[in-house]
Amino acid sequence: MVDLPAGRQGDSLLRDLKMYFVYVLRSEKDGRFYTGITNNLKHRLVEHNRGKSSTPSTKNQRPFILIYFEKVENRRVAREREKYLKSGSGREFIKFNIPA
Repeated sequence: MVDLPAGRQGDSLLRDLKMYFVYVLRSEKDGRFYTGITNNLKHRLVEHNRGKSSTPSTKNQRPFILIYFEKVENRRVAREREKYLKSGSGREFIKFNIPA
């Protein structure tokens, strides 16, 4: 199974029942944060650092380090948590609770 970026996966019931990860990366190049979801954290980090075509929004900010992740029960919960971490409150949570 290919691990596609958030928003590009089908709405399969089986896919929704898998465990998912919400993750935050920090670019070692410019210090920016990137938040995303995946069902295979290790593979996704490798994709980000290789600059694969499935990660165009981060291609020019490589290399990345994983600074935070949460394991959640399904894709729906992962998307909700991702939205929160991308909000103003979520960015403050990252800033004050996750070492940079």
